[in-house]
Amino acid sequence: MSTNFRNADDESAQRLRNVRSAIDTACAQAGREPSAVALLAVSKTWPALDVQRMALAGQRQFGENYIQEGVDKIVAVRDALQTELPDAVLVWHCIGPIQSNKTTLVAQHFDWVHSVDRLKIAQRLSDQRPAGMTPLQVCVQVNVDGAQTKSGVALAEATELARQVAQMPRLQLRGLMCIPDPRPDGSAPTEAFATAAALYQSWQDLGLGVDTLSMGMSADLSEAVAAGSTMVRVGTALFGQRTYAAS
Repeated sequence: MSTNFRNADDESAQRLRNVRSAIDTACAQAGREPSAVALLAVSKTWPALDVQRMALAGQRQFGENYIQEGVDKIVAVRDALQTELPDAVLVWHCIGPIQSNKTTLVAQHFDWVHSVDRLKIAQRLSDQRPAGMTPLQVCVQVNVDGAQTKSGVALAEATELARQVAQMPRLQLRGLMCIPDPRPDGSAPTEAFATAAALYQSWQDLGLGVDTLSMGMSADLSEAVAAGSTMVRVGTALFGQRTYAAS
C-alpha cells in the first residue's frame, strides 16, 4: 500500500510508521510475510479530524465501536477528504456490539462487521443490506475464553453460526474475531489466541472460505501475529490514550 506521509501531520505519520514497523517485526519473528497481516485503525471516540490525518498518512481501514458515532464519522471524513484525497477508498469496520435497533445503520453504512454473535443479528444485517451495495463482509465474534460478561458466541456454537452466516445472500463470511480477557499478570492471552487460531483453521478445513482472523491489539500485537492473526486492531498506538467523559 502506498503511503502519503507528505500531506499528513508529523505525529500521525510517525505513529503509523511505528505500528507498521512493529507489524513487520512481528511477522519477521513469526516467519510470516508482512503482507499477511492487515492493520485496522481503531478510531472510536476520536474525532473525524484525527481519522482524516491518519488517512492522509496512508491508512485506509478504520474500526468503530459505537455505531451512531461511526456513521457520523464516515460521512464527515468522506466529505473532508473529497478535495485532499478524492480517489481514496476508506474501508469502515463495525467492531462493537450490535443491538437489533442499530442493524439498519450498520447494513447501510459499513463495509465490514466483526461482531456478529447471534443468528438474529446476522439475519437482520442480510435483510437490510441495500441491494446496490456489495455484500457486507462478516467476522463472527467468538467468546474464546468463556467469560460470562463477554460478547461473542460460545465456542461450541461458533461453527454452526458461521455456517448460517455463509448461507445468507447479502453477507460474506470472512472469518472470526475475538477479544480475549486481559490476564491478571498482564501477559498476552496466548492460550486464547491459540484457541481462536485452531477454530479458524477448522473453518478453513471445512471449506467455509474464511481468510480473516481478527485478533490482537496495541498491547499484544506481536503475540497475536505469532498465533496467526491476519488483522490486528490498533487504537492506542495510533491515536494515543483515550479519555472518556464521566457519566
